[in-house]
Amino acid sequence: MQFIYQTDRLILKILTPECAPLVNKFYQDNRQFLEPFEPNRPHNFYTNDFHYSNLRCEYDAFMRLAYFRYWMFCKEDSDIPIGSVCFSNILLGAFKKCMIGYKLGESSCHYGYMQEALTVLIPIVLKEIGLHRIEAYVQPDNIPSIRLLSKLGFIEEGYLQKYAEIHGQWTDHLIFSYLMREEPDFPLEALKTNTQRHPAASQNRQWIESPKIRI
Repeated sequence: MQFIYQTDRLILKILTPECAPLVNKFYQDNRQFLEPFEPNRPHNFYTNDFHYSNLRCEYDAFMRLAYFRYWMFCKEDSDIPIGSVCFSNILLGAFKKCMIGYKLGESSCHYGYMQEALTVLIPIVLKEIGLHRIEAYVQPDNIPSIRLLSKLGFIEEGYLQKYAEIHGQWTDHLIFSYLMREEPDFPLEALKTNTQRHPAASQNRQWIESPKIRI
């Protein structure tokens, strides 16, 4: 895995703890937009200290190939994050799967940014980590997210009652899956990436534990 990937319009980065003020500003600017769709936040969530600690935890997990959160930046304004893509609950062994989550700031919706980012990252994670399956969980009324997953080739598998506590209420979710293809749908050869690779990217891996990371 690499620390930075690029698409036509985006830069996708693993951030270091020093970027905490940027992440905190993203969440503060989108507080009213994102909170209804996410778990309740700790009392200190909207502070630089919280995000410094969280980014450090996420960076350590990335170095262990156990968890990846790529923050999204527009090339036209590469100093401000517009969203993120997260690959978590990574299991190898007999499962070879992970969970995907994603979010965009309100002003960046409806421009195709998330589809552009996921089109790049999904096949890379499957290939580099050696996964067979990616799962996504979506509330039934989240039509834009369901439409996005369908465009990417995810298949709806079932309905989960009161699956996750979102904004203080247990909510139903749909489960979607994407399976590794022998010939990926996504154009891997067209990706533009930097040359800085994860130091463990080519090492053999037997098992990856899911880290305890605050979301």
